[in-house]
Amino acid sequence: MTETTTGEQAANDTCAMPTPQKEHDWLHRLIGDWNFEGECIMGPGEPPMKSIGETSVQSLGGLWILCDGSGDAPDGTPVNSLITLGYDPQKQRFVGSFVASCMTHLWIYDGSLDAAGKVLTLDTEGPSFSGDGSLVPYQDIIEIESDDHWTLKSRMPGEGGAWFEFMTAHYRRKK
Repeated sequence: MTETTTGEQAANDTCAMPTPQKEHDWLHRLIGDWNFEGECIMGPGEPPMKSIGETSVQSLGGLWILCDGSGDAPDGTPVNSLITLGYDPQKQRFVGSFVASCMTHLWIYDGSLDAAGKVLTLDTEGPSFSGDGSLVPYQDIIEIESDDHWTLKSRMPGEGGAWFEFMTAHYRRKK
């Protein structure tokens, strides 16, 4: 047997599989097949638009979850989406992304759990509703209601800087 050199040991340590943390376990509660019903407010004074669909959530190596969704936009156009979520122990933050077939923007998530460990708030930025091309802050908020129900809410700063919730979706586990 030969001893490894310091450089070889460092390479081996870098390639070692990370151990999932309690935060990864929290994300794993979302694993499964889900139906969703959502409402979205498209603008001031507009009635809420309803949507339905399904999402399949799976683990990627115990460190990430992939939320593969499909449904119809309010106008009936099919929409597919993919959310990736994980936890970065070095940053001590949840990280991830969101893409959808109805938009060209790549949403990058950076978030944390509340003190009770029930609500995950994901900060991101995206196109302003004004259509002027500017980017504004958003938050996507995941709350686990029970083993068979979770919600996803989206909000952005409104007039006066207060957060304005414009979308809520309820996910219920398929039986």
